[in-house]
Amino acid sequence: MSKNLRAGLVGLGMMGRHHARVLGSLDGVELVAVSDPMGDPHGVAGGREVLKSVDELIKIGINYAMVAAPTAFHEELALKLADAGVHALIEKPLAVDTPAAEKITAAFKAKGLVGAVGHIERYNPALQQLRKRLDAGELGDVYQITTRRQGPFPARIADVGVIKDLATHDIDSTAWVARSKFISVSARTAHKSGRVHEDMVAAVCDLENGIITNHLVNWLTPFKERLTIVTGERGAFVADTLTADLTFYANASVATEWDSVAAFRGVSEGDVIRYAFPKPEPLRVEHEAFRDAVLGVAGANERIVTMEQGLATVAVASAMLESANRKETIKL
Repeated sequence: MSKNLRAGLVGLGMMGRHHARVLGSLDGVELVAVSDPMGDPHGVAGGREVLKSVDELIKIGINYAMVAAPTAFHEELALKLADAGVHALIEKPLAVDTPAAEKITAAFKAKGLVGAVGHIERYNPALQQLRKRLDAGELGDVYQITTRRQGPFPARIADVGVIKDLATHDIDSTAWVARSKFISVSARTAHKSGRVHEDMVAAVCDLENGIITNHLVNWLTPFKERLTIVTGERGAFVADTLTADLTFYANASVATEWDSVAAFRGVSEGDVIRYAFPKPEPLRVEHEAFRDAVLGVAGANERIVTMEQGLATVAVASAMLESANRKETIKL
């Protein structure tokens, strides 16, 4: 591919530096400038001009922008980009709340622009493999999806709580893997670190296709855990997105001859398989998908997280907060 797309990056924080690295080496793309009112603290501009605002970035002429600014600024930045006719990939979550996400989605649709959300976990090789195998019917009927996303508190996060920062990963990936939307949410939260935002959530949800889900997310665990467990008719898949490994635990197919054990009529342990597959960097795969969507490559729109999907994730996250506040199940 020739370098025929002019890209700009908004936000040079912890995630912005990684986006700068990928955009600066992406085929078909020229990263022409970056912007952040705080400058370039990580030195990732690579000799490119460091601008102070998205307005300056728009003025120099770009085809699309990567927005890696804090969530609180997404609405303002996205609407300016849409008004200027610039395609945009916006870091997750799409916005701080559902009304803001609706405005962004409507603005990009009205302009006929490609808009996407940076739910990077979708591009994790383990989850990509998981969905392929579920689609192929390897698990049979799917009963339950469980996620655990736990770890220490990240001092860099100040504008949202654990639901919008971390649980949105699991909301999006669960709906995507299951090919079904959330229809009810029951959640409980805790505030243990003295911050205004919640730092722990436990949620039980229903999907439209009958799968039940549960999600444990916190910033209070002294080790890092990123697991998606899918239980079904033939056993269970365990996707570890920290290591990008996918393991299958099969139900036993051998009859149990030990009477006291055989009396239990549930499933029993069978073969265990850890699959081998290519593991490309998720962030690069995400940017390749967005680039292809902007270029109009056939099938590329199926590979991005659309703004409509990002909006749905924000709505579920908002329902988790509402459920916790009201201590009720929220219907979507």
